[in-house]
Amino acid sequence: MSGTKIRRSVNEAEWHESTYRSQKERKDKFLSISFRPQPPVVTAESLGEFDPTDKLGFPGEYPFTRGVQPSMYRGRHWTMRQFAGFGSPEDTNRRFKYLLEHGQTGLSTAFDMPSLMGYDPDHHKSRGEVGREGVSMATIDDMERLFSGIDQSVVTTSMTINCSATVALAMYFAVAKRRGIPFDKIGGTIQNDMLKEFIAQKEWICPPKPSVKLVCDVIEFCAKEAPKFNPVSISGYHIREAGATAVQELAFTLADGLAYVDHCIERGMPVDSFAPRLSFFFDVHNDFFEEIAKFRAARRIWATLMKERYGAKSEKSMMLRTHAQTAGVSLTAQQPVNNVARVALQALAAVLGGVQSLHTNSMDETLSLPTEEAAKVALRTQQIIAEESGVTNVIDPLGGSYYVEKLTNDIEREAMEYIHKIDEYGGMLRAVEAGYPQKEIAEASYQFQLRVERKEEILVGVNKYEDEDEQQIPILHVDYEAEKNQVERTKEFKERRDKTKWKQALESIRKACTEGRNVMEPLISGVEVGVTLGEVSDIYREVFGAYKDPGML
Repeated sequence: MSGTKIRRSVNEAEWHESTYRSQKERKDKFLSISFRPQPPVVTAESLGEFDPTDKLGFPGEYPFTRGVQPSMYRGRHWTMRQFAGFGSPEDTNRRFKYLLEHGQTGLSTAFDMPSLMGYDPDHHKSRGEVGREGVSMATIDDMERLFSGIDQSVVTTSMTINCSATVALAMYFAVAKRRGIPFDKIGGTIQNDMLKEFIAQKEWICPPKPSVKLVCDVIEFCAKEAPKFNPVSISGYHIREAGATAVQELAFTLADGLAYVDHCIERGMPVDSFAPRLSFFFDVHNDFFEEIAKFRAARRIWATLMKERYGAKSEKSMMLRTHAQTAGVSLTAQQPVNNVARVALQALAAVLGGVQSLHTNSMDETLSLPTEEAAKVALRTQQIIAEESGVTNVIDPLGGSYYVEKLTNDIEREAMEYIHKIDEYGGMLRAVEAGYPQKEIAEASYQFQLRVERKEEILVGVNKYEDEDEQQIPILHVDYEAEKNQVERTKEFKERRDKTKWKQALESIRKACTEGRNVMEPLISGVEVGVTLGEVSDIYREVFGAYKDPGML
């Protein structure tokens, strides 16, 4: 044995040919969940002319690959949010307080389908849906009840609502005004991202062009009056949930953001006056390293585009700040307890990717809205990562990993190819009108489903490791009495308001719409005197027109 020479490969190609070639692999192909080929090993050679000074830098410095804050989680943990909303405002208010008592650090509000689509509870189209998948919200009194006993100047609130976002935000600000809280003291985020609605989620009132105008009304208003509030959460989450790959999610989300920047600049707004408050919202799916690299690539792309395309001078304009949510589409109704493990891995990827805010899904969300116990387990998952795992002690601990850096570079390059394609359309608004991102997502979704059916993509408990006798878990039941009460409450509210002031407010809102002015000030004044969410939405339908899906797929 003393005469045996230990062989060492000198490069990746030689290792592959001499040492690895004879090895048996358990699959013909190794692909990420986004169909990305996975090499057996990644070395420094794979990075080519990679300059860490240029591509990585340091946390809190351009291009922000390693994080937007210098101290990241050594300074403070991310904001821990749990999506909550069901039944009446009182029902959801109790859930808010329960989560805050158990360590949640920010609120995240889910609205019911009538609210999301711009209908009051007493509208015939709302029947059977009031309070079912989120909280019912039609009047300023509903908003007051929702945040009863919660200080808007202390707790930050996220609101997941889009085509009727202007009205919901007007109500939130009007409640603060009632309480004597200045708008510049209010922190939070409203989703308000209509482009992704046309791409993926399909909840709209008006056609794309006026919808984008309303989004930018909120951005303009908040830039002047509520500088701590994020006026839009540019959302890749729903794009990914619709079946997009990681690269499509990233590219289409950033392209949506660029469209809003373009429209605000066309209004005469300097980029540094509003860009620092643009926020993002991404999905966190099952492919652990791909998700980490996606967040890192997102920050680098956004910083580069803001600096080079728009000439932003403020570093805050170049910082991509993001909320993330674990992948609802990855949860399974089969063996739902397995979802706890999925959520934990996804949450860890989000933290290693450097998010500023995180929502962890509950194990029961494929079956119902979350129970209190399931929501607490999801919150505890974040707290265990924060307090017990040790991953928050070092900033960007995977920085410099050959694999992670190569993935980051690849995702950046591929996302930019999509963005350049969208530029050729004339921007995301025209690309959406042409159906381009919709078609790309539909094809990716189809290909993924084929992989599942062929068992090339394994879903534990669904197409492998199935159980005949599955464990049953408790689920939340929303009492239909909540709908009846909300309908009656809304009717009573409309009866007791001052009809003269109400009619004047409606006309003021309608005039702002027809003249192309910012709607936010008349909306805040209007909801104060009793204008409802559904009534404003009807004005939008009247002035801007009602949108119907053209079915371009």
